[in-house]
Order: sequence, then structure tokens, then C-alpha cells
Amino acid sequence: MNQKKYFITGISTEVGKTVAAAIITEALEADYWKPVQAGELENSDTHKVKQFISNSKSVFHLNSYALKTPMSPHAAAKIDGIAIKLSEIKVPKTNNNLVIEGAGGLLVPLNNSKTILDIILPEYKVIVVSRHYLGSINHTLLTVKLLQEKGFEVAIIFSGEEHKTTEDVIKKITKANIIGRIDEEPYFDKNVIKEYAEKFKEKL
Repeated sequence: MNQKKYFITGISTEVGKTVAAAIITEALEADYWKPVQAGELENSDTHKVKQFISNSKSVFHLNSYALKTPMSPHAAAKIDGIAIKLSEIKVPKTNNNLVIEGAGGLLVPLNNSKTILDIILPEYKVIVVSRHYLGSINHTLLTVKLLQEKGFEVAIIFSGEEHKTTEDVIKKITKANIIGRIDEEPYFDKNVIKEYAEKFKEKL
């Protein structure tokens, strides 16, 4: 089997990246890795995804950087008295598919010269999580266009309540593969994640 690596990014923060990452991890029975975690170390995104996964094949790899403060990684690292080095962000070795979750959006700084975009390798498939809010069309198009210009294969997952006019124009302009929408669910648990995993599997 040809191992694939999927990088999950968002158009902003709090758009549903972690739930999307859990669904894709479950759908592919993939491994999961969050290179940079800032804040919430006791209840990190890795913890959250692990709680959502039903299959026994997924392995959860350690963060390259686990920073104490819930801020942009470059600022959180400064508070911790360290500087993030790209050479220290090493992709975990695995024979399985790998789901990689970014931090915030594409141009979130890791240090004074590098951003999240700089840790997305050419062979990664990139999935952009888009959620409707005032300004989200611009944020989605900026994110997808930048990735497409860099030569990445880009797919989109919509998150939250349907907003047809927003979704239609994003589809038309980006021509990206739309994996589906994660609705505004009352809660997420293993069963809900599993249902979405079944639904999205063929689009991955």
C-alpha cells in the first residue's frame, strides 16, 4: 500500500481542524501527528483526537514542540525560552498513512522567518477546513490559492452550518475537491466521528 500524508490546516483558528483530523484519521486508520502544540498540554489536540478514534491501528506520535502558552507558536516558544527550529520538526517514521494537524492557519509564524506553510512538504495532500463567518470567503480563497500556487493538491472540508452561497462560490473559484461538511453537531464522540469517517472515506 502506498502511504499517504495528509496535512490538515484551517482558514483561521477554531474552525474545526481537530475534529476534521480525527475523522480523517479514523477513515484511513491512519497515524496522527501534531508537530507543534501551543497550550492545553493536559488536553492537547492529540489527546482529543485519541479520544475520538475507534480503530486500534492508529498510532499517536509525540509533538516536536509542546509549548505551554495558548498563543501563536513563535510567541509561545519565546515565553518558554526556546526558538522553534524547522530541523527539529521531524516527520515520524511509520508504515501507515499519516494525518498531520497544523496550528491555526497557513501563515501562523513558527519563528521570525518561517510559518506553518514551511513544514508542509511537497508530497503532502492538504485539506483545508473552512467555516462560514464574515470574511471567511476571503480567508478560504487566500489559503487555497496560496497552496495551489505552491503546487499542492488541495481539498476542502466545510465545517458548521451550511451556507450555500459561500460554499458555491468557493467551489467555483478554487475548483478544489470538496470532501464534505461536518455539520454543527450537538456533540462529537467516537460514534459521530465514525459516521463521518464512513461518509468521507471514498473522497479521500
